[in-house]
Amino acid sequence: MKATQIKDYGPIEKVVFVEDNVPIPRLSSLPEKKRNDYMILKTLAVSLAPGDVRTVSGKTRELQGPPSFPYIPGGDCSGIVVEVSNDDKKKKSKDDFDAKVGDLVAFRFYDYPRNCMAEYAVVHKNTCEKVPIKSEKNIDITPVEAAALASACPAICLADRVKKGERVLIFGAGGGVGSHLCQLLRQRGVSFIAGVSENAERLLDKPILCDVAIDYNAEDVWTRKEFLEAPFDVIFDLASGQWPEIVKHSKKKNSIMKSAKEGGRFLTATSDEPWYELHSVWAAVKLFVFAPVFKAIKSRTFARKSLPKYTFAMSLPSNREPVTRALDNARSGKLNACIHGRYDFTTDGVREAFLAQESHHAKGKVIVRIADN
Repeated sequence: MKATQIKDYGPIEKVVFVEDNVPIPRLSSLPEKKRNDYMILKTLAVSLAPGDVRTVSGKTRELQGPPSFPYIPGGDCSGIVVEVSNDDKKKKSKDDFDAKVGDLVAFRFYDYPRNCMAEYAVVHKNTCEKVPIKSEKNIDITPVEAAALASACPAICLADRVKKGERVLIFGAGGGVGSHLCQLLRQRGVSFIAGVSENAERLLDKPILCDVAIDYNAEDVWTRKEFLEAPFDVIFDLASGQWPEIVKHSKKKNSIMKSAKEGGRFLTATSDEPWYELHSVWAAVKLFVFAPVFKAIKSRTFARKSLPKYTFAMSLPSNREPVTRALDNARSGKLNACIHGRYDFTTDGVREAFLAQESHHAKGKVIVRIADN
């Protein structure tokens, strides 16, 4: 089959290729006890995420590296089921995914973001969901949109943390997660959304519809008068590096954020550095456990009068619920897939897609179109 091959760690232009002689995956190649958990898709579209670029860089090779080279990147996709186990001997629960050959599904990566950027992909059933079929009252979801929505699942989980009537500020509002989070927050009935991004004008248009958009290259959001007069209940950091700014500005008399004592919350799905480097379990524990726990404790105890509650909201459930909810919202017209670009399934096209994701300035999800619908 035709598949993307990452030959080694290094610059995208030197290690990313699309080749035609890659073996097609089969369920028979998996251990027998695992075959009921997986299925094979004919892939239609793949959505890139920061983890795809980070893996190629080698900066987290000891923790996220592939078992061998070459490997197939991409962990979020849409495709048509072409092979599924029919073993009826295994006891099925109500949560088992009832997939049939011919179903169009969306898949969010399960264990690691790999194996999908190819004509065929082996995927875990736990994070798959059928793409709803069009009816008279609902909206059709294309395979490209389905891949983007599966990849934007963190927005579903983040939106659940906000209450009706709250004022929200989002750093990175125009990105792959942010552009979907803005729409979901509006559905939850927040009273005000301010988005911070590059080329911020698009945040005011449909489907994102922020109340105020700030271009961080042109304006300092921390000193804006209207925000100082009406501080935010919730601040989302989807762009990395805003907690040090929070700490710095918390020492001033006026602030654009409410403190933990006043109900203010700060939520982030990233570390303070967007492209961090980790080479040991200990380094990962310090970055993703000790540092967030210290910030959370500090903001809830002796600094609760000045800092908002810090929450590191990075994890996703290992089930299909976020995918199901994203697709249901899209089908009813409440959530529109925001796509930065659709790239060809060629060596040049895939490299361009990776570079767009690496830029940290993608305006929506970066999609590689594997096959026509």
